[in-house]
Amino acid sequence: METRDSYLLTIRPHIPSADVFENTCPDERFQNETLRPVIKLQHDLLVAAFRNYAQKHKNVFYSLTPIKKLNYIDHAIQRDIKFRNALKGMVMGMFTVAEYETYIQNSSALNKRMMQLVCERIKSSVQLLETEAA
Repeated sequence: METRDSYLLTIRPHIPSADVFENTCPDERFQNETLRPVIKLQHDLLVAAFRNYAQKHKNVFYSLTPIKKLNYIDHAIQRDIKFRNALKGMVMGMFTVAEYETYIQNSSALNKRMMQLVCERIKSSVQLLETEAA
């Protein structure tokens, strides 16, 4: 029987551009080995969560210009603490126990990296959000 940790590691996508070298700093190593694959794996869920967020906020997002949509995404993730914590939970729920222990050693800096990656991933799906709203 597989353990939870080994199963989580096998379902993560491989990201060839996420290079890790011997001299890579610990935060960047965690970002490339853990955060990027987990966020890529959780892409559909993160987009669905943002879509729900936009709907709960009266669909204002869908009437904005493209640049304002990107700003709206930034603002939602940076300023709405409940939404931000929900997104963090979606990512952290896919950590192994060892990764979680690494994460709690420097959670503040890693949260910043995590939210930047999540923000960029949602922004890269703006067109997907627009076509689904139509």
